[in-house]
Amino acid sequence: MAGDEALARRFEAERGRLRAIAHRLLGSPDQADDAVQEAWLRLVRTGDDGIESLSAWLTTVVSRICLDMLRAPSARREEPFGERPPERGAAAGGPEDTAVLGDSVGLALLVVLDRLGPAERVAFVLHDLFGVPFDRIAPVVDRSLPAAKKLASRARHKVRGTPVVHGAELDRHRRVVEAFLAAAQGGDLGALLDVLAPDVVRHADPAALPPGMAPELRGARAVAEGTVLLRDRSRYAAVALLDGRVGIVVAPHGRLRVALTVGVEGERITAYEVIADPERLRRTEVAVLDPAGLGG
Repeated sequence: MAGDEALARRFEAERGRLRAIAHRLLGSPDQADDAVQEAWLRLVRTGDDGIESLSAWLTTVVSRICLDMLRAPSARREEPFGERPPERGAAAGGPEDTAVLGDSVGLALLVVLDRLGPAERVAFVLHDLFGVPFDRIAPVVDRSLPAAKKLASRARHKVRGTPVVHGAELDRHRRVVEAFLAAAQGGDLGALLDVLAPDVVRHADPAALPPGMAPELRGARAVAEGTVLLRDRSRYAAVALLDGRVGIVVAPHGRLRVALTVGVEGERITAYEVIADPERLRRTEVAVLDPAGLGG
């Protein structure tokens, strides 16, 4: 009994890190919990005799469990857009949830990771986000050492993207789009009018709109009012690179449902398009706007 309690304490010391890995790999806090629980059950069955490093062993086991889950047909389940995710109490969440979902980089990263192949995703997350060496990653993804490095490199290129504009112009576009998103999330009509050009035009795929809402709106007042009406969806939104330009992704559960391509001139938005058609979304390249701190 004392040995079981000691093993449980050692596992609990690793739980937060393991859950963070699983969350980034799977994009779902509930699935992350399932993966970590399965790792615990395997540890109980195996025992820690002969395990040189429990931390490394658990990282490998959780990663393999997640890889199997990503490869399963049910891994790419579809949730109805607009459905609010279940509320999670403070005990269920943790710092790793905030790191993944609490900022634009985190949400945009989940969208990009969701588009990677399972092995690419595992190689990138383990190496670039958690510093796991490639000689430990290669067996997890069942690749040679050079092939594991190539997986992470391909994933890194997709995550970082290639901006069409650079430097001060990129910063200006980002500042304008972030101001628009903040105003939309706050339902602040005045702030929206400040950031929209007087002759702004909004086009939207009908699938992105409630019944009866016009797919095209013209003029700052009409566009601002239409944006406020869709305020609830903006809680799932984050700034990202879309085909190399600053835009917005709307991604409940980290799954891309809507993309907003944005035209900026000066300090105002002159046009934006709301894309919800699945085929158009698949053709849209999404990347993290600020990859600093993602590692690699």
